[in-house]
Amino acid sequence: MAELSDAVQNAYNQWVHQYDTNDNSTRDLNAEVLRQQPFELAGKRVLEIGCGTGLNTIRLAHRARSVIGVDISEGMLRQASSRLRASTASILQADITKPWPFDQAFDVIVANLVLEHVQNLGHIFGEAHRLLRPGGLLYIGELHPYKQLQGAQAKYRDAETGQDVLVPAFLHPVSEYTNEGIEAGLTLRRMGEWQSESDTVPRLLTLLFERT
Repeated sequence: MAELSDAVQNAYNQWVHQYDTNDNSTRDLNAEVLRQQPFELAGKRVLEIGCGTGLNTIRLAHRARSVIGVDISEGMLRQASSRLRASTASILQADITKPWPFDQAFDVIVANLVLEHVQNLGHIFGEAHRLLRPGGLLYIGELHPYKQLQGAQAKYRDAETGQDVLVPAFLHPVSEYTNEGIEAGLTLRRMGEWQSESDTVPRLLTLLFERT
C-alpha cells in the first residue's frame, strides 16, 4: 500500500504543472456538478479529501465557515496554497489510506476525484463516519465506473516524452460505493450520474451520505 501511495503522490507531483490548464472534461464536469449540489455550507466545518490544487477548495471556502483541504501531493498543495492565500481555508498533506489526522467533528466531508486511487473504500467510509457529527454529510464525486470500463482513467501527458502517464487507479462498482457506505453506518440520501455533451455513458458518479 505504501508503494501505491508513493506512485499516486509522484504522479500528481508531475501532473500539477498542467492540471489546472489541460483539457480535462472530468475535472470540469466535477466542478460544475459540485456547484449545483443543494446541501447547505453556510456556518459549516468542511473537510475536503483530495483537494489537489484547490480548484474546488476555494469555492467551498467562499460558502463555509471553515475548510480544511487534504492531499497526498506536496506539489498540488503548493499550488493550492497560492490559490487559497486570501481565503480562510487551510491545507494539510496526508495519506487518506492511513488513519486521518483529525479528532474534531466536521459537518461536511467532500471527496472529489480521489477514491479511484484508493483500493480499500471501507477505510475511507469508516474514517468519514468517525469524523462526521450526527447529521453530517459525506459528498462523493468520482469518475463513473462506466467511463472506467470504456478505458477512461486519471492521466497526464509527460512533457518530455509526449506520452500519456496513467495514475494508479481501481475500478469500484456503484454497488461497492453504496454498500461500503452503508456498512460504515452511513445512510445514502442521493445519487447522481452526470455526463458531458460528447459522452455516451455517464462520466461522473455522485453520492451523498448522511451520518444519522
